[in-house]
This record gives sequence, structure tokens and C-alpha cells, in this order.
Amino acid sequence: MNNSKKIKSALISVFSKEGLAPIVKKLHEQNVKIYSTGGTEQFINDVGIDVIAVENITDYPSILGGRVKTLHPKVFGGILNRQDNESDVAEMEKFNIPQLDAVIVDLYPFEKTVASGASEEDIIEKIDIGGISLIRAAAKNFKDTICVSSVDDYAEFLELISANDGEISLKDRKRFAAKSFNVSSNYDTAIFNYFNSEENLPAFKISEAKGQELRYGENPHQKGFFFGDFDEMFTKLHGKELSYNNLLDVDAAVNLMNEFKGEAPTFAILKHNNACGIAQRDTVKEAYLDALAGDPVSAFGGILISNVEIDEATAHEIHSLFCEVVIAPSYSKQAQEILEGKKNRILLIQKEIELPSKTVRTCLNGVLVQDKDNITDTADILTHSTNNKPSSSELEDLLFASKICKHTKSNTIVLAKGKQLCASGTGQTSRVDALRQAIDKAKSFNFELEGAVMASDAFFPFPDCVEIADNAGITAVIQPGGSIKDQLSIDYCNEHNMAMVFTGTRHFKH
Repeated sequence: MNNSKKIKSALISVFSKEGLAPIVKKLHEQNVKIYSTGGTEQFINDVGIDVIAVENITDYPSILGGRVKTLHPKVFGGILNRQDNESDVAEMEKFNIPQLDAVIVDLYPFEKTVASGASEEDIIEKIDIGGISLIRAAAKNFKDTICVSSVDDYAEFLELISANDGEISLKDRKRFAAKSFNVSSNYDTAIFNYFNSEENLPAFKISEAKGQELRYGENPHQKGFFFGDFDEMFTKLHGKELSYNNLLDVDAAVNLMNEFKGEAPTFAILKHNNACGIAQRDTVKEAYLDALAGDPVSAFGGILISNVEIDEATAHEIHSLFCEVVIAPSYSKQAQEILEGKKNRILLIQKEIELPSKTVRTCLNGVLVQDKDNITDTADILTHSTNNKPSSSELEDLLFASKICKHTKSNTIVLAKGKQLCASGTGQTSRVDALRQAIDKAKSFNFELEGAVMASDAFFPFPDCVEIADNAGITAVIQPGGSIKDQLSIDYCNEHNMAMVFTGTRHFKH
């Protein structure tokens, strides 16, 4: 049985005309009867192709400023009739309804209009009604009609009709139907989320129209995909394709470095989503070298990120390190040439875009959604709970450590000195273990902890952590506070001339 069908008639009603001319010329060449509306009709006429106005089918003009053009039984009857159904065929003849074998639609650009900051009136007018209805109807009746639902599919459709003289297989019609429902569901999700940004209905809808299959997921035996517009956020200058784990590390790096946007040159090195080195200095080269000193062992194969342009001198230093990804707002010409010296090293320029305000992750048989942790601890929100107050340099280090702590896996302790990460204890089951891990690691890389500061992502239920920190030479502590036994830690600090400040904000990161 031959399931191919030749296109004899087509309805075209599109927003984007780019790439449409070759299609209408090819359809005309294949003796396809073309129906159209409004601006699309005018475009086809201008191309020099005969076109039949939809009004000639419906005997009804476009009304309400173009809001109603195609919404008519003679249009939708032509799309939705089942050609193997005798009753449908009889009704088509009775009501003089023309068969429509192809529907080509490109919707009003709702998402782009919202992103442009347009007025609500303009946004509402970009909610397509006729177009979305045509897509749903044609995709539903894919057995008899092919639906081309986006400008992104014009080229493929042109290839199909050119290769087969307008004959479209059932398999291709069904594939285009799937594409169409992808377009319609994504469109409706964008509209709902626009309205729900104010209404806050208890519903979770997410749709990403762009996606790519990765080499594999977290491990080679797992399939992996990335859904999102990577090119909107980065310009990739060089290197191999990013992996699933690369993307997770890049995400962690970007979120951490956003804490230092607009500040003095800051450089961070991350492994497994955690910073293994970070420093802030007068030059990017100094920042890199002191970040590397934080843990030169873990830095091997790491993700590197800078908050300022990477220059030639810094690139020379980086080039001797094996690293997976380097991220910066820009690179000097010489720096780029040096860093491209390693074939697989990925170089990314980070663009300025607004990141999502929610975080999403799968959980059990559903998803967890929460507001992003957008609170950054600053000096003005601190409560000075001890008799001894931190010096100005200690205060700077405390806030520096707090920013790192916020982006390190819990339970975590971060030790810093002179705006340099000395060490952190990450992902431990007890805060004492996290502190001991951090102290041992700092000592293994020859950091002098006398005068260093400590940040904790949650409160201390007992004074054991401040005691251990004091014995290691740490002189100032930043923590959220909130334990019923906070006073025990305060008392210890007062007795041993330590400074401790409370932020009032916990920064768990699970």
C-alpha cells in the first residue's frame, strides 16, 4: 500500500517570510493551488505567483484588525476532513469545501516580544489564535495533510517536495505532525508562564525548543541531553564538544563568578561543581596563580573562569595546565592564540544574559522547584555577635569566604585569607568533619592559617567548630546563626578573642 500523498493544494499563513519564496515557486511549478491571507497573500503576489484569498473560500472578510481570518468551517473542514471517510467526503462536496493537503504556518513571535520588553498590549496581540488552530488541526489530520509549523522547517519541507515532486510519505507527514505539536506546546507554555509570572498558580510548566544530544550523560552508559540555548549565553571560540559533566561544572562556575561581577580581577578553578581555588588580586595573572595555589592537584582537568578579560601573560600561565574549559568575558588576541594551542581545550566567552530565577531538579516521581538563592551576604546585613569585632581586612575575607561557601556543596566550611581560598570541606555529613577536612587540606598545601577566617553554610549547634578553628589559628567566623545554642559559640569566641558575625541567611547547597 502506497501511503504517499501528492500535494495539490496548500494554505500558507505565516509571520516570517524568510525562505518562503522558493517554497511557493516550487509549489506553483508543481501546479499546487495556493490559498493565503493578509500579508502572506501580498508576499506571494509580489513573488509573481497566483494565490487565492481565503476570503474567496469563506465569503467572509478578515475582521477585527486581522484577529479573525482563517477561523471558518470551510478552512478547517478542508484541513480536518478524512478522505477515506465517505460521510466527510460527501459533506465536503455538499458545502463546497476545498481540500487542503498542506498547511504552512509560522506563529507570531510571542517569546521574542516578551523578551524585548514590549508593552502588555503588544504582547497580547502576539498571542496567535488562527495560526495555532491551523497547526493543531493539520497535525491532528496528518494522514491527509502535512503541517509545516515553523520557519525553521521551511528548508526541509522544500527539500521534500523537490525530491519527490510534491509526494509526501505518511512517515514524513507524521514526523512533521510531531514537530508541530512541539511548536504548539512550547508556544502555549510560554504564554502560560507569562501570565503565571503574576498569578503564581501552583502549576509547573517548562518547555525548551532547542536541544542537543550529548556524547553521554554523567557516565558513558547513560544517555545525556542538553535542552536550552547555549549560544545565547556563550560564544564558543575553540575546543571539543562540551560533555554533560562539563556543562554542570560550567553552570557552577558561572553561578560562583556572578558573585564577583564588577569587582577586582577574580579567578576561580572548579572541580566537580566546587571551587578548588579562587583568589581576587590586582591583576588577572596574580588572581590565577593564587587560585591555582589553592589546590594545584585538583586543578588538573578543571574548569577555569575569570571575571575580567584574560590577557597574554595569564594565558601563558594557564597554557601549562591541563584544563577542560576556560571561561571569560573576553580574551586578548594573543591570549586566545595561546590557549587555542591545545586542540581539545574549550574556550568560552560568557555573554551578559539574565539567568532563570528558579532552580529545577527531578525528585522521586516528580520535580522540585525553588527560587534561586539570590541573597549575597554583605556587610550591612551582618550582626556582630561577639565582643571582638572583625578588622576591615578580616571583614573583607569573611564576605569573600561567604560567597564561596554559598556555592560549595553542603555541609561545607570555607577557609580564606587575603582574598584567597585556603581550603574548603565539601559535602561532608558533619560540620566538624568539613572543618577538619578543610584544615588538613590547607596545611597540605602549606597555607598559614594564623589570621585566616572561616565561613559556614549553616549554624553551629555546638562550640566545637569554633574551638577547632581557634586552635588552627583562625581569628574570625561568619555563619548564619539561629541555633538555640548560639550563645555557646559566642561565649567561646569572647573568651578566646575571636570575632564572629551572623548573616541570618543559611546557604545550604545539596
